[in-house]
Amino acid sequence: MAKAKIIGTGVYAPGEPIGNEELKRLAGVEFDAEKLEAKIGIKARHLAGLRGTGETSADFAEKAARAALADAGLGPDELDLVVVGTDTPEYVSPATAILVQGRLQGGQRDCGAFDVGASCASFVTALDAAARMVAGDPAIKRAVVIGLYNMPAHVRPGDAFGWSIFADGAGAVVLGKAEDDDPSGYITGKLVADGTQWDYVGVYAGGTRKPVTKELLEAGTYGLELLQRLPGDRNLKLWPPVIRALCDKGGVPLEKVGAFVLTQINRSVIEDVMDALGRPRALAPTVMDRYGYTGSACVPMAFHHAVKDGKIRRGDPVVFCASGAGFAVGANLFIY
Repeated sequence: MAKAKIIGTGVYAPGEPIGNEELKRLAGVEFDAEKLEAKIGIKARHLAGLRGTGETSADFAEKAARAALADAGLGPDELDLVVVGTDTPEYVSPATAILVQGRLQGGQRDCGAFDVGASCASFVTALDAAARMVAGDPAIKRAVVIGLYNMPAHVRPGDAFGWSIFADGAGAVVLGKAEDDDPSGYITGKLVADGTQWDYVGVYAGGTRKPVTKELLEAGTYGLELLQRLPGDRNLKLWPPVIRALCDKGGVPLEKVGAFVLTQINRSVIEDVMDALGRPRALAPTVMDRYGYTGSACVPMAFHHAVKDGKIRRGDPVVFCASGAGFAVGANLFIY
């Protein structure tokens, strides 16, 4: 039976990194940097707007995709599918993946392109869809799946919470068909949602319900809005049962998993989740210290570095688990 395997990875983050003290000066905000570093784990991040690079979502996605293709030893014209997982697209329409396909391949090709939007669970959801398409469709031999985040473009001036947490970046993986005798490959995924909790945090202006108007801008009710404070233990309650169910579904014992790549929102929460799973904290790589919180991009970015640093090796069972506002949770199980 055909299966998809990861054959290349890449990341992109715009501009030089910005430390916490420099961020306070550039954004004109105040926050407790010591607490942010000690508990959340964020020491630096990349912000295109504050660095004046002129880059936006499609730029991040394209550069991460090119890096992943180079890592896989492939050219853009060898792609049959481009998928972008994000809740911060270049435009409302057309899809960012369509722009990326055009930039990569330079024109019309027999190549599918679409976005997946599931808040910060967008990448893991997109990976599940793309892996199944690669495995199930003989015409789709190679795909690039990109996790993209540009939430700082929606952070309002003076929002200390938004500026201190959210950051820009993209991570990508290239999928290819695995041979029958290749132990590597995608095993399964698991998705959970509760759309009754849509009104906690999000970007609510700009859609059909709340078009951007002069009055809305003057009132300051646009961009990233925190309508209700998120429960501090939400991910601690969500991730362990999802991961256990995923491993049961895929037939891989939890104790055999070699790495758990989790949403990089809070280092302390990741450590608590690993404790709850009864697995060593060292099996959960973190990159928020250098990248901040990059939403839909953080899982592929953390995975890329774990692979390049030798923390994840071929043959290792790997779990991805991510959650996003709304809420949506997604998880993937595969053999790297």
